Amino acid sequence: MLKTSNNLNSYTTYYKTPLGIAKIIGNENGIQAVSVLDDDAISDELLNAETHTCLQECVKQVKEYFKGERASFNLTVNPKGTKFQIKVWQSLLDIPYGKTRSYAEQSKALGDVKAIRAVASANGKNPIWIIIPCHRVIGSDGSLTGYAGGIWRKKWLLAHENPVKQQSLF
Repeated sequence: MLKTSNNLNSYTTYYKTPLGIAKIIGNENGIQAVSVLDDDAISDELLNAETHTCLQECVKQVKEYFKGERASFNLTVNPKGTKFQIKVWQSLLDIPYGKTRSYAEQSKALGDVKAIRAVASANGKNPIWIIIPCHRVIGSDGSLTGYAGGIWRKKWLLAHENPVKQQSLF
């Protein structure tokens, strides 16, 4: 669920993931931002600091996601953005775990086939890594285009959500 009110102080915590350090920012109104940092970007002191109560559920669910125990998040998110960006980010929540959409398909679903560049730009400004799954949007030709966290992370996330299953030969 996307919320738009925000009048409270924000808190920050860090959690080590297989793709780097997740920086999580939020308050009682919801999660405002989740970004990924390189492993050496945060001191051990910050990484091991106590997590504020309002962020503990987010850390728990991110941990479950990376363990392969969670396919969807049940968190209130409160990203800061324009009305258009929030509409685009809301549409990202409709892409199922393990599936992808092209930028063109996302634009069409939003009601404007010609808005591909604006939609792609909004996706690129998504402040809530993984939870609002912009990594599930790919090029019309199937290419892994544009990802603020790095294409290697996008590739990893898509493989994590849709692992290739070895078929039996017999």
